[in-house]
Amino acid sequence: MKISKYLSYKEVTKSYTATKKGIKNIPNERQLKNIIEWARGIFDPVRSFIDTPLGCHTIYRSPELNKAIGGSDTSQHCANKGAAGDIDADIYGNTTNEIIFNYIKNHLDWDQMILEGLQDGRIQWIHCSYISPEKNRNEILIMYVDKEETHYEYYTEERLKQLINKFKK
Repeated sequence: MKISKYLSYKEVTKSYTATKKGIKNIPNERQLKNIIEWARGIFDPVRSFIDTPLGCHTIYRSPELNKAIGGSDTSQHCANKGAAGDIDADIYGNTTNEIIFNYIKNHLDWDQMILEGLQDGRIQWIHCSYISPEKNRNEILIMYVDKEETHYEYYTEERLKQLINKFKK
């Protein structure tokens, strides 16, 4: 079953952890509606823009799965108040996460983007959530690990450049 032009229900609910631990990862009707809005508002426009396959790991997480992986109690991956997905251009290598980030930032409406995993001097993936045009915050955070501690900072272009340079190998 397709939930949007480029995403299937199976892709949205797929989880290796859920399979391994026997956790059901099935969204209810409201959660599925939120996921469909996210797919149509975020994933499909990005996929159309790059015109090539796009990786997306971790879209929906049931409460049990979210707890099993140590996710936040308020994670939008649970699709209760909007929905979220982790977009990763590097899976196919046809574009970069930086290009995707700039496209979302400059052309789409989103709730929150988190640029994750700068440890090797590049954006490893982009967590992007969507609620609705009325409730989206258009907030950008940068997440990185330094000396085994996870840090979150509000995005500025200058700070992102500093962190990318700091962690380049």
